[in-house]
Amino acid sequence: MMTRILLAGLISLILIGLSSCKSPSDKNIDVSQNQVLTGTNEARLLAEQIYAYGYPLVIMDVTKDMMTHSAYPTDNAAPTNQFVHKKTFPDYSFTDVVTPNADTLYSSAWLDLTKEPIVLSLPDTGNRYYLMQMMSAWTEVFANPGSRTTGNRKIDFVITGPRWTGTVPAGARQIKSPTNDVWIIGRTQTNGTNDYAVVQELQKKYKLTPLSAWGTNYKPPSTSAVKAGVNLSQIPVDQVESLSGVDFFVKMSESMKRNPPLVQDGFMIEKMKRIGLIPGQSFDPANLSPDQRASLNEGARIALSKIINAAKNPKVEKVDGWVYNFNTGRYGTNYRNRAAIAMTALGANLPQDAVYPRTQVDTLGRKLNGKNRYIIHFAKHQLPPVNAFWSITMYNNKNFFEKNPIDRYALGDRSKLIYNSDGSLDIYVQYQAPDKRRLSNWLPSPRGDFNMVARLYWPKREVLTRKWHMPGVQRLEEIKQLSQNGNLD
Repeated sequence: MMTRILLAGLISLILIGLSSCKSPSDKNIDVSQNQVLTGTNEARLLAEQIYAYGYPLVIMDVTKDMMTHSAYPTDNAAPTNQFVHKKTFPDYSFTDVVTPNADTLYSSAWLDLTKEPIVLSLPDTGNRYYLMQMMSAWTEVFANPGSRTTGNRKIDFVITGPRWTGTVPAGARQIKSPTNDVWIIGRTQTNGTNDYAVVQELQKKYKLTPLSAWGTNYKPPSTSAVKAGVNLSQIPVDQVESLSGVDFFVKMSESMKRNPPLVQDGFMIEKMKRIGLIPGQSFDPANLSPDQRASLNEGARIALSKIINAAKNPKVEKVDGWVYNFNTGRYGTNYRNRAAIAMTALGANLPQDAVYPRTQVDTLGRKLNGKNRYIIHFAKHQLPPVNAFWSITMYNNKNFFEKNPIDRYALGDRSKLIYNSDGSLDIYVQYQAPDKRRLSNWLPSPRGDFNMVARLYWPKREVLTRKWHMPGVQRLEEIKQLSQNGNLD
């Protein structure tokens, strides 16, 4: 279960983009201790809006509790302010989460900044790409130290909470977090299974130290207290879905004590006050009438259904059969988009750090299936424009790896690819092995339906401005036919 929770947000690639969720204007509704609502209809509407706003905060809180429910670090969980390191890639037997990753090894940590800042120390990684994405409790990426932003040299960051006013030690950089709960999602480039040992040595050098212990030979406690009452039998999405609206707002109020709303959320704070939900205070529904409580529950139910529908019907960009999403990591006041991504891809990063095109169809819109042979052709000057590296990963119709005779689940620029004489590149996608001269460029497919995800790490401007796109997936037999008919150069 801990593996499922750790990886679900990191590598699930069903990323979605939705239009802004506009809220009705505030219309002279007085807020007082005795009368916070004018009626049940208003309660339902406010509950719907506030639920979508608070959904990321609540699901992050549940996820944190599950991932930190351990007295000491394990492969899948660790106490707050300590790292969990993934040491190997998943293989075809791994079915805990969909769309597993075969490019990077993850290092994850949850920080608690309520008492004091935490110092993140990073080693010199040489020429190796890495990223330490930092997410607030509201799922906003507020910092992303790493190769793209701060370089690969040895460096120390002092991560401070929203109310901290102390002095940063000389030589260290301050990163101000808008919330006291912070999720660090680290990714380190891993060039195949033979590279594990090198990456694992780097992971050992990723350090977290309380500021008060900075400069000492600090070692985290061997055991830590474990929070009671944590539900480990359900994934976070299911746990949040099972909450009534009233219980949801109670949980939301407790999390807001540590994690205040962001600067741009002033109008939403006023809406929360109307149902008695005040940041920094516990939510007490005792003054609500039974009808108002029922309306809060109904509004929450409606909001949840809209979030689920948004996740099932994403508004994304589609080119040559590939689907792109560039609306992740920072959301402003687009609360519904933020909620939908928290539901389906918790931990999504900024497109400046990675873009994940996905396809399940060929250039003519037909489902990809192992009964056919396919080719992905990159012209010489149309290879993926990235500053780090790129790959294409294969998944079956359940979005897992599938066993194949060469244990290959992804191909990319770090693979031993053979380029054509003109500098172009062909990737052969098929179930049966091709002839020997094409084996290096073979991405084995399942026998049935399948889909592929391209991972573009640290994409260049051409990707972010939509001037470059992945080439469509074509049936090999049809390309040969066009060539024979003289219709293909």
